[in-house]
Amino acid sequence: MSKFTKIVIVLLSLLFIEMIIIYFSFSHNVFASPNYNDKSPILLMVDVSSNILSVFQDGKVIKTYNIGGGKTSTPSPIGNWQIINKGTWTGGFGGRWMGLNVPWGTYGIHGTLRPNSIGWNSSHGCIRMNNKDVSELYDMVKIGTMVMIWGGPNGNFGNNFRRIKPGDIGSDVYEVQIILKEKGYINGAADGIYSEDMRNIIHKYENDNMLPINDIIDLKFYKELGVYLID
Repeated sequence: MSKFTKIVIVLLSLLFIEMIIIYFSFSHNVFASPNYNDKSPILLMVDVSSNILSVFQDGKVIKTYNIGGGKTSTPSPIGNWQIINKGTWTGGFGGRWMGLNVPWGTYGIHGTLRPNSIGWNSSHGCIRMNNKDVSELYDMVKIGTMVMIWGGPNGNFGNNFRRIKPGDIGSDVYEVQIILKEKGYINGAADGIYSEDMRNIIHKYENDNMLPINDIIDLKFYKELGVYLID
């Protein structure tokens, strides 16, 4: 199976997940009482395209919440993560914090002092919730809870390719690093940060593949990597 075929299969799977989220978002009351069993693990699926967080348990959606995801300039970390810490943070965090193991920054699920920011992409990358909702979710979430953040049909690239430049961070940088690691250009772990070391790696890849030496990861670079958007 070619790398391109594998990527298509993964992206189609993500599209299927999105269809499930949309179905449950429209077919369930957002504020329905959860049928929660504290003996069974839960999975959080966050769709920052529709700004809905769904709580899955035993293969069923037991609760959905309206949320506010990251702005275009400060996107939420698309991908699969875990809750690694919890706290009753006050101030702008609305009394609750659930931190994620994102390697390129501090991101989490928390409350807000700005309830009008819920329902659209308004945050600096974190997942914002109404304070009443985040308090309820906080009681269900345990350390180690899996969190899937979905931003579009193209996996970690979301809806579109971004022109990535040195200093940028995010899920798309993380995905490019993973691909370069698979091709033998990166030895360490992906961290989602376009650092000076990554710049040198980009230049080496461009030189090896007869691309113009350029700091910017653009459409030509994506094409050479074998990555294409779903139309």
